[in-house]
Amino acid sequence: MIDVKNLTYAYPGKKSPSVKEIQMSIQKGEIFGLLGPSGAGKSTTQKILIGLLKGYSGSVRVFGKEVRDLQSDYYEKIGVAFEFPNFYSKFSAIENLRHFSRLYSVETTDPDELLSMVGLWKDRDTKVSAFSKGMKMRLNFCRALLNNPEIIFLDEPTSGLDPVNGKMMRSKILELKAAGKTIVITTHNMTLAEELCDRVAFIVDGQIHLIDSPKSLKLQKGKKTVRIEYMEGNETKEKDFPLSTLKDNSEFQTLIQSGQILTIHTQEASLEEIFIEVTGRSLL
Repeated sequence: MIDVKNLTYAYPGKKSPSVKEIQMSIQKGEIFGLLGPSGAGKSTTQKILIGLLKGYSGSVRVFGKEVRDLQSDYYEKIGVAFEFPNFYSKFSAIENLRHFSRLYSVETTDPDELLSMVGLWKDRDTKVSAFSKGMKMRLNFCRALLNNPEIIFLDEPTSGLDPVNGKMMRSKILELKAAGKTIVITTHNMTLAEELCDRVAFIVDGQIHLIDSPKSLKLQKGKKTVRIEYMEGNETKEKDFPLSTLKDNSEFQTLIQSGQILTIHTQEASLEEIFIEVTGRSLL
């Protein structure tokens, strides 16, 4: 669906490019994450992919065509939800969605159906000026889905959402993947990326340092040990055991059979720890 080769872009008046020699491919039906701290080049890359910035060098092909050559019908096939959404604040939620629906020549989804999907139907007639950040993010998600797009670009999709709505948003994104949609997420939220993304790209200072699946990275970088927390008398203790020798480890077997186990976990590295190890940078 998306093929990027040697992508470089510098904003007008800037000597140093914001993205440098980026290469990546994104497959149909994949959730792909662009991960990095603020100013890393994530949003610039996204803006190039959606056709807002065309003065780039290299090649960026979407649907098999160079983005700089695409016409307005490209926007009939993609949906975009920026982190800081703009709406007509004096319009209600339903009025905003109906207005944006009219911009498409393709058949659009019923706005009421989308509002119900994200728990905003009861607020359909409320002016957007009265919406919280989280409500605007959910409305923004609805707007991105109006035209039933083939590719969906989401920028920090759970920003400003409470835990309940954050969980709902993650669930809806996975439902879109199950329906065959291709989804590109830009975020610095590693927990979100771990849960949703098939593959991630670590981007820092405009360069991609690594592309792989979160599961593969955690297996490669994690410790090959299991940690047991257990009770010994009235004292809580913990001990690590090598994964490779568990079946023959008598101390491990004794602990398991003791009935005093509190927790047991493999010592996987978090995606954030791996990001710092690979790039030498934190996400802040």
